[in-house]
Amino acid sequence: MKILHTADWHLGKRLDFFLRIEEQKDVIQEICEIADAEDVDMVIVAGDLFDAFNPPVEAMELLYLSLKRLTNNGKRPVIAIAGNHDSPDRIDSPDPLARACGIIFIGYPNAVVKPFQLETGFEITKSDSGFIEIKLPHLSYPIRILSTAYANELRLKQYLGLGDKAEDLNELLRKSWKKLADEYCDSSGVNILTAHLYMLKRGGEILEEPEGEKPIKIGNADIVYSDQIPHQVQYTALGHLHRHQNIGGHPAPVVYSSSPLAYSFSEAGQEKKVVIVHIEPAIAAARYETKSLTKGRKLHRKRFERVDEAVEWLHANPCTLIELTLVSDTFISSADLKRIHESHDGIIHIIPVVKQQELTINQKIPVNLEQDMDDLFKDYFKSKYGQDPNTEILDLFKEVVTNTKEIEE
Repeated sequence: MKILHTADWHLGKRLDFFLRIEEQKDVIQEICEIADAEDVDMVIVAGDLFDAFNPPVEAMELLYLSLKRLTNNGKRPVIAIAGNHDSPDRIDSPDPLARACGIIFIGYPNAVVKPFQLETGFEITKSDSGFIEIKLPHLSYPIRILSTAYANELRLKQYLGLGDKAEDLNELLRKSWKKLADEYCDSSGVNILTAHLYMLKRGGEILEEPEGEKPIKIGNADIVYSDQIPHQVQYTALGHLHRHQNIGGHPAPVVYSSSPLAYSFSEAGQEKKVVIVHIEPAIAAARYETKSLTKGRKLHRKRFERVDEAVEWLHANPCTLIELTLVSDTFISSADLKRIHESHDGIIHIIPVVKQQELTINQKIPVNLEQDMDDLFKDYFKSKYGQDPNTEILDLFKEVVTNTKEIEE
């Protein structure tokens, strides 16, 4: 059978002031097209469906319509678990309608999904805390899924019985997963784990969490190690880290699929993907391939020393979002800033870097405290930046001083 694994949609997310919803519509449409073209039997969305606990209406509509389309009219189960950006109650709230469409929402760790059967589709034949077994009409074997939606310390204590020691997390998950795998996961079916966790190979490189994201890992206390995964599991579908990677540490693949779009400039240059998993009973490890996602604006961090070069590049790369660093001997004029902004609609940040004239270690600049405010400001500016302020900066300073005096009076 084939499974499409995706995660970290972050519907409703902005890049600073720039709303990404239209890009998200395009890339989710692309994911739906890949699912149809590959004729996958099941879809897993491994958390962070939304970007906030209270997402905008447009983001909610996009999620429900997209997941419904992915079900292929109820023939294809779609499993969507909550991530650390999601409200578990919001994920669970549409459950009766979702199940009627073929969508299985899992909001809390160790959630129990009520068994059900669709007339034209699949059936949930067994259910337990953090476990479901699915039977598809065209397959002779069942699909077993262990699930762990995102769990912070409070939820872990409430739902899984976590103690106070940090090391309890790995032991708790190991015992919980092992109990379910030993009871339900033999070689007569397909066995999968899906989770939204910060997971690493024991002794492996510490992987950076996405820039600007709500962190899961606090120090090393919340790291889950992949050697805790039961040996019966043939593929682990993870969410949270936005770069595609197989972290290893287990005989079967343990994979972060990647987010569908680059959501911060630290992700600039990353190729975004979905994963197509090929899996069958009695084979210890699934094999998988990736499908690249092409929709959405690419993120770039660019650095220029001449405004003309920056404007030329901006004109040549219109469908991008840019963090632009401008290096110059003097501060950028308002006329140059206007040229830059008029050349592109996707400039998120402009970072000016002014080359400072280095002073010798023993050089001292005398300050005349008898000067008026304007001359004091000029001396301060020169000592700070190694150059005199230009006319625009002086005019701005005078405006601030004038407004301050008016407020005081």
